[in-house]
Amino acid sequence: MTSSESNLCPHSSLTLVPSEFSNQTGFSWSDAKKRAAAVTPQGRAPSNLSIPAQTSFPAPLVLPEDDLALDPKYPAQSLRSWIRSKDRNHVTKERKIIYVAEPPSVDPSVNFVRKWSQPKAPKSPHEVPPEPQTQEIIDYVTAFYHGLIVKRLPVQLMFTRWGTGSNIEKKNGNIGLIVGTECVRIRTRRVSGEFFIQQLNLDDLLDAAISLLPDDAYALLLLVSHDIYENDEDDFACGRAYGGSRVAVVSTARYNPVLDVAQNIDREHLWPASHCSAYIQSCCTNAESAEKQRQKISRTDIEKDQTKWQSTPLSDDNVTSGPIYAALAAHRRLSSAMNSPSLSASSGLWLARVCRTASHELGHCFGIDHCIYYACAMQGTASLAEDARQPPYVCPVDLEKILRACGTTKELRDEALLSFCERYKHIHHFSAFSAWIQSSP
Repeated sequence: MTSSESNLCPHSSLTLVPSEFSNQTGFSWSDAKKRAAAVTPQGRAPSNLSIPAQTSFPAPLVLPEDDLALDPKYPAQSLRSWIRSKDRNHVTKERKIIYVAEPPSVDPSVNFVRKWSQPKAPKSPHEVPPEPQTQEIIDYVTAFYHGLIVKRLPVQLMFTRWGTGSNIEKKNGNIGLIVGTECVRIRTRRVSGEFFIQQLNLDDLLDAAISLLPDDAYALLLLVSHDIYENDEDDFACGRAYGGSRVAVVSTARYNPVLDVAQNIDREHLWPASHCSAYIQSCCTNAESAEKQRQKISRTDIEKDQTKWQSTPLSDDNVTSGPIYAALAAHRRLSSAMNSPSLSASSGLWLARVCRTASHELGHCFGIDHCIYYACAMQGTASLAEDARQPPYVCPVDLEKILRACGTTKELRDEALLSFCERYKHIHHFSAFSAWIQSSP
């Protein structure tokens, strides 16, 4: 064993229920009966109640600053609610293709726009991994939404000048995006001291995506290499969907592994190791310590005790089998290279992150809301750290929605996803996902 391997967290115990911090937030995990009912079209739990083991589908973690910690009363969307939704777009014979638009190229007249997508992280060019290829993302989406056709959008997009281009390099300027025969305005803003020089406006990109939507498209995913923002109060975004309009935008920028240290991404505890009990305890303890420092506590010990947790997280210390443990074993086999990965491994990590967000945002185009039932690819995300902790799989409730929408079976979908993961078995994320699928009932 090398010294670097000996310093790795052993992940000796996993927590498969909401963290003890969730008790402070007001989040209440749905009981087994409600979760069983959520998978049925009738919305009623069957008499022969059967729920998946927590080793297959753990609960959402609900750590400090997680999406459900900030919005603990977010409404659930059961299968019945999804079926009955009037706003949901149905896959039809005329509309059954998912199009993926590759990141726009850059007109030579505005060549400096290329620099906007390059992070300021102190890395040499030899250490920067190649950006995920559009075809790789198409292949993943094809497997994830098995049953639908996924194609590259046959339209070349290009950033160019907007109007005279006189304000293009100003703090809040505009650039043009050539979309077919028209040019669409994209607002930009400069971000001082951040990871990128300039950001692109997400709403403008989504509007451009709507204008691109082909007649035979069920949905369209627009990939961009630049950092994006939604509004003046927004720091950045990684993706967003206008589900009703069947379009989604995903930015690859913040997922670049060269930014991990600066963005406090704990590579050692990416999914599935995000369920590590020691890691969860440390996240909760650190948050509690920070909160106590912010508050000038000068009351009695009794009052101080009110900030302490009232329960201990349940962990499956005596159970070491099941999909989550198989995924963890695969993660461990490759974890020694996580802190100093090869360019190939870094590129694969970047691809995995973009694939997960692409599948999530497209899920909204299918009318699937954020999940509160389990740890799930359709969970809401409030930070990049939370994003990295979430799984690539969908829970039983959202899986049923996907199978119905795409007209496929779990077996065929699993086979397609396994085939994709095998191509990237040297990447911890896909190796772990493959192990999870193969161990699932």
